[in-house]
Amino acid sequence: MQTLNKIETDKILREMSEGFQAGARKITVPPPSFIDMKAEIIQYVKNKSISVSFPVMSNQTNPMGFMQGGYIAAAFDNAYGPLSYLVAKKPTTTIDMNIQYIRGVEPNQRVIVTATIEAKGFSTIHMTAEMKTEKEKLLATSTTNLLILKIPSVNAE
Repeated sequence: MQTLNKIETDKILREMSEGFQAGARKITVPPPSFIDMKAEIIQYVKNKSISVSFPVMSNQTNPMGFMQGGYIAAAFDNAYGPLSYLVAKKPTTTIDMNIQYIRGVEPNQRVIVTATIEAKGFSTIHMTAEMKTEKEKLLATSTTNLLILKIPSVNAE
């Protein structure tokens, strides 16, 4: 399996995004939510998995001072999205996403979400993911199913 670094992966996503600009709806890769969360792709194993790093910021916390569940969900979604685009070579949309919250996620640290392709069919992709601290402590797990949209891409590879 080929492992790509951040620069190589970003280049593929940028080229792919350019291919999605022909039509009524423009597709922005990376999306504003990815940028807002200061996400960073740290590794992509071609057609298998992606690891994305996120700083846990104080504005993302709940009343108890932990990362709010919606931001945890957004972090998972911001890992699933790029991986699905890289594997499908087309835009996708989430059908469902389930999250298991294991322990509170403290602010002022980086967390890493690693999403993995479990199965890819003609029209859907099934993935799993884990959120861990930089010291490998498990914080949350997730599963998702995505629909591959029938939008043609200029770049087939």
